[in-house]
Amino acid sequence: MRLSALGDVCHCIALVRTLQRAFPDASITWIIGRSEHRLAEAMGGVEFIVLDKKTGRRGRRSVRRALRGRRFDVLLQAQVSARASLLSLSVRADRRIGFDRDRSREGHGLVVNERIRAVPLQHQAEAMLEFARALGAATDGIDRAPPVAERDREFARIHQPEADRAVLISPCSSHPGRNWSAERYAAIADHIIERHGRPVILVGGPSRIERQTADAIAAAMTRDALDLVGQDTLGQALAMLERAACLIAPDSGPVHFAAALGTPVVGLYAATWSKRSGPLGSLEHCVDRFPEAARRFMGKAPEDLRWGKRIERDGVMDLVTVADVTARIDALLDG
Repeated sequence: MRLSALGDVCHCIALVRTLQRAFPDASITWIIGRSEHRLAEAMGGVEFIVLDKKTGRRGRRSVRRALRGRRFDVLLQAQVSARASLLSLSVRADRRIGFDRDRSREGHGLVVNERIRAVPLQHQAEAMLEFARALGAATDGIDRAPPVAERDREFARIHQPEADRAVLISPCSSHPGRNWSAERYAAIADHIIERHGRPVILVGGPSRIERQTADAIAAAMTRDALDLVGQDTLGQALAMLERAACLIAPDSGPVHFAAALGTPVVGLYAATWSKRSGPLGSLEHCVDRFPEAARRFMGKAPEDLRWGKRIERDGVMDLVTVADVTARIDALLDG
């Protein structure tokens, strides 16, 4: 069971592939959120039971009906939210494996009878793979990339005729406290166009904040970027990331999609710590001011805060400077 969020669902794709490799005869059922299902639905060999969280009780009843009369050998309770804990009571399973005590909350420990290994300061992508290790599965060399359809690749080829050239900017997280300023994104976009001669493409969903942010970036730029915000599907967004030279984004789902697809990511971190939630495989490209934020806003060293602590305070993302980001971009694109 992993209902949300998109970044963690992306990490769960690697978990499912690990299980398929280790136990090729096993039947795998994934209880997943409706929006998140779009990320994983093209995976083969998986039965999906989809929860539409927006429908409330009706959605939960639909999941319970799909589970009625069934029993599983193992439940991997890979989410610690209250919603997931309550929904897991509808799953009859002999073994119910959940997170270790330090990562448990919201009643998680009440619905499991085994726990994964506790690994201090572990990246959340590796934490997902602990569920496979708990079953004795080897986790090395697994393909982490979400599936990309060929029809979506055609969309990406239209907007990126030359592969590995365009720089994508996905400026918004679903958590506003992790977002950087539009003016600073504009400065970075102009720098990429002027110094590196590369096209810049703004990407993101159709929400109001994403639309407003993209408009503000375009208004502050002296050069022109291609604006695709709200104009692509999730599948097309994956294809765009797969074909790009790199992505610039705050802590959000797209950083994990891009990293899993093998595209370098310049992640912008201060409200959260890239050591835990950064793009695995691109951590060296990230600008991470979380340690400074911990000392300035919390009065503590980052190691003294609870693992996974967020510092979503006004001004925290201002700790990430334009100079920080241009240095990472120049190193990446000049390399």
